[in-house]
Amino acid sequence: MSKLAIKGGNPVRTNLFPSYNVIGDSEISAVTDVMKSGILSRYLGTWHKDFFGGPKVQEFEANWSKLFDSKYSISMNSATSGLYAACAAAGFSPGDEVIVSPYTMSASAMAPVVCGANPVFADVDPETFCISADTIEARLTDRTKGIIVVHIFGGPANMEPIMKLAKSRGLVVIEDCAQSPMGEYKGKKLGTLGDIGIFSLNYHKHIHTGEGAVVVTQDDRFADRLMLIRNHAEAVVDAKSKDQNIEYNGDLVGFNYRLGEIEAAIGNSLIQRIDDLICSRIENVQYLESKLSGSDCLSFLKVDSDNRHCYYVHPITYNSELSGVHRNTFVAAIRAELAPCRLREAEGVLCSGGYVRPLYMQSFYQKRTHPVFKNASQVATESYQPGSAPNCEKAFGESLIIHELMRPGFSKDDLDDVVFAFEKVMENIDDLYGD
Repeated sequence: MSKLAIKGGNPVRTNLFPSYNVIGDSEISAVTDVMKSGILSRYLGTWHKDFFGGPKVQEFEANWSKLFDSKYSISMNSATSGLYAACAAAGFSPGDEVIVSPYTMSASAMAPVVCGANPVFADVDPETFCISADTIEARLTDRTKGIIVVHIFGGPANMEPIMKLAKSRGLVVIEDCAQSPMGEYKGKKLGTLGDIGIFSLNYHKHIHTGEGAVVVTQDDRFADRLMLIRNHAEAVVDAKSKDQNIEYNGDLVGFNYRLGEIEAAIGNSLIQRIDDLICSRIENVQYLESKLSGSDCLSFLKVDSDNRHCYYVHPITYNSELSGVHRNTFVAAIRAELAPCRLREAEGVLCSGGYVRPLYMQSFYQKRTHPVFKNASQVATESYQPGSAPNCEKAFGESLIIHELMRPGFSKDDLDDVVFAFEKVMENIDDLYGD
């Protein structure tokens, strides 16, 4: 093959990859109808018929419940809000410990902090990059009150032993499904295996409404608390108590976590296409892996036949010992061969080494100046130490490659360019020795 682009050769591709834009005529029409109606929101932060939102919001929640076979689907303005609300609904409080993955977006671990609880980091499984029953059990104490399982990259954690462990200890399980809508574990949709599941509708997720989220649960009490927290709980509970003869213990603080009618209308339209969009991702990944399976230094996730990975990104495990070249050098060479995607030009080529830095390495956990740490146990603070999650650190530092060049809208020609870039770098790997 020709000279590597990073060494001055011509790149495989210079024209931009297609954008990931799921908004079409049906979504535009749905938004137009809302605009014409004049009802952009219909929430009241009081106990009233409009406490539950406008017609599009309620329609969207009903559609989501039908899709996920969930008793309750509660829309919110972001998955971050959903995580915060879920932790509050679960009753996490100062001095409690909540086990969470260190390999996730920061909100997953910050949600317990908002309730005054301490996040405790369990290592990830190197096969799934999710926390496991074994790594969770290693962090359990008599202060543990819950587990936040992050189905990272679109694939499932091994939920059966996690749920068995949680039930034996009376722990609340929250599933962070921001990256995994329509993912499945043993035939059941992610988000429905634990007590509460959270899905993201952020602009770069599988389907999006700009911003937004849905929280699902089968539990009446959790649902009640989630809806109150979403909509100014402390101003509502007295009137709700009198109307429904329900007694609240005064621990609920509410926010404005509400979804608007425009976002809900977009969601109502996109939910009709969500399975097709997921299938496109799966097909694209399968095509890439079939073309790249001959490389000794690249390996791919093994997805059981009764599980479903919905590929928010495409994770690849890289073996630098076999290649003789550090992962970061390899990724830099790949990036030099390819072009960015439309609408995300400023981010460069959507391929990188690792994911986020292990959360406990952030200064928030290292300096521990926030008041929440006054109630931290030794186990909590131990989980913030370098080396406390070696699998996570290895994935971040040397073994994991992730890329987004497999989204719906990519043609076979687009995917072939991705394949050619990897092949070109691997065939010229000797040129990278010493870099």
